[in-house]
Amino acid sequence: MRWVHLVAGISWIGASFYFVWLDNHLVPPADPQDRADGVAGELWSVHGGGFYHNQKYPTGPKLQPLTHDLHWFKWEAYTTWLSGIALLTIIYWIGAKTYLIDPRVMALPVPAAIALSGGSLAVGWFVYDALCRALRAQPVALAVTVYVLLLAAAWGFFHLFNARAAFLEVGALMGTIMVANVRFVIIPGQRRVIDAIRAGLLPDPQLGKNGKTRSLHNSYFTLPVIFTMISGHYPMTYGNADGWLVLVLISSAAVLVRHFFILSHRGRVVIGLPVGAAALLAIVAIMLVPRTGGATANAAPVTFAQVQPIIAQRCAVCHAQRPTEPGFDSAPMGLMLDTPERIGEAASIIDQEAVQSTAMPLGNVTKITPQERALLGRWIAAGAKLQ
Repeated sequence: MRWVHLVAGISWIGASFYFVWLDNHLVPPADPQDRADGVAGELWSVHGGGFYHNQKYPTGPKLQPLTHDLHWFKWEAYTTWLSGIALLTIIYWIGAKTYLIDPRVMALPVPAAIALSGGSLAVGWFVYDALCRALRAQPVALAVTVYVLLLAAAWGFFHLFNARAAFLEVGALMGTIMVANVRFVIIPGQRRVIDAIRAGLLPDPQLGKNGKTRSLHNSYFTLPVIFTMISGHYPMTYGNADGWLVLVLISSAAVLVRHFFILSHRGRVVIGLPVGAAALLAIVAIMLVPRTGGATANAAPVTFAQVQPIIAQRCAVCHAQRPTEPGFDSAPMGLMLDTPERIGEAASIIDQEAVQSTAMPLGNVTKITPQERALLGRWIAAGAKLQ
């Protein structure tokens, strides 16, 4: 299912990026007859050993029946979302006790956690769609309002679910909005335009404008969604005490980068955008710098004999050749901590994921204490000696 999600996502993102690029590179047609036929813009390009000539008809060719076979770009989006929801179900809903719920944040019953997780996706779409309709004539106000609501969603999910799940939930919310834009706005609008053309009527130009607006929103959502998809590999982000803010800053940087490329398609190179993105990522880097207290430096050294029982009880129940924690048939990420040698080799990983952040154990399923984390940190800081 991960493979299906990855391949479908690449197809969807590729098509989305290409058409935004294409739309921003169209120039008025050189042939007067093309203009008379309703061509709003055209583009000549070369790729793969051939030449391509694209022409855009906002409302179809004038005075001509629309009899051509049309390719619809929709199943890439649908397959991405369906496979993503399947992954959400398999990992975060079926495994809610481990992957979705964190008692340290909120001790939710499993049915309530799943209902909140799935229900928030539907509610998010309806709120977004209502805003798009209400602020259709005010694109800047719409963008700012949607940004603030997504910021609030990031904060809310981070204080409701396991931190890792909160990142995925924000991504699933944006992904749901994106595919709903395709399913309920872009594709129906295109069908209505086609029906009008085939009936000999003049299509409503607002349908095309609505579709373009939603498509542009999808383009800006894309990079933040990609980050949330891979965020599970970066526990220093979601494991930070202000993980929701880390997500907001990284997503904001991604939006600035996307805006830079969209403007550059139109011939405007705004250097301030990537510079701003770099500044936001610098802030994130500072937030993620490990903090070591002065008391730790002056504390008595910790021996391996002191930390080995902690690792055995809190970590190796999952990270072992034969895990004993229910729901784990193999060691996550292939990381095993069931021998002294393996523990020594993984000291830096233990420090990053269990000491510097609270990302592991996931949802603190094994109930490691702050004192135990501190002991691990002192042992690692002293060189992680096995003797």
